[in-house]
Parts: sequence; C-alpha cells; structure tokens
Amino acid sequence: MRCVGGLSELNVNHSVIHRLWKHYQRDQNASRRRGSGRRRITTTAGDRYLLQCARRRRTLTARQLASQLSAAAGRPTSLQSVSRRLHEGGLFARRPNVCAHLSKAHVRARLHWAREVGHQSSGATYSLRMSLDLTSRTIPDGQ
Repeated sequence: MRCVGGLSELNVNHSVIHRLWKHYQRDQNASRRRGSGRRRITTTAGDRYLLQCARRRRTLTARQLASQLSAAAGRPTSLQSVSRRLHEGGLFARRPNVCAHLSKAHVRARLHWAREVGHQSSGATYSLRMSLDLTSRTIPDGQ
C-alpha cells in the first residue's frame, strides 16, 4: 500500500493507516475498535434494574438505591454513579423529604373538616390541602 501523499492531506499518521489496512486484510472489516473511553462501573442490565427499582419505590433516596444496587450486583456502586444513571433515565436523584406526622387529633380534625366541607358544597370542589398550625395544634378555619 503506497499512498503516502494522501496521508498528509488526511492529517493521519501512517501507522494508523497501516493498522487499519492489516485489520481489513485479516478480517475483511475496518471498523473502529470497541471499548474506547472510560469504563462504566454499572452495566446496562444494572442501569435497567436501578431505574426499575426507582420507579417502583419513589420514596427511596439515591443513597438507598446505591446500597440496593450494590447488594444486587455484588460490587460497590457510588452515590454519584447512581445519581448520574437516574438523571440519564429521566429520574432525578431524590432527596429525603421530612414531613410532620399528624397526631390522631389532627387526623380527626381533618376528617371532620373534610366532611363539613363536603356537606356544605353544592357541586363545588374544594382542595383538601390545609395548612396546620403545629404550635397551637388547631386547624385554622376558612381554609
């Protein structure tokens, strides 16, 4: 193969062309090698498993998902990798929500309020979202 003049036009080293030519003669194929770039810590099957677990249990944090994936895969997976895979799958890394648990009195008061509003309404819809004043333990009227 004598095409040294064309190599300078393509801006390619002659060793690259030589390697491709040898590869073509041996395998009748000159496609690029697989596996270039950084190796992934998770496999595609692991990514699918992670997204499936995340969709099934929406309340899990990224840290909990990482420990679950590590246990299933048998090798450690970092929190950053899990967050990245969730982002790639359209599910963003979760942060734990802290919510105030309602006491039995609050639950009874909310239920009573919802029943009152339900009887008063004549076809109108009301939102059942209520703001609780947790210091006085009462439900404000008119909301």
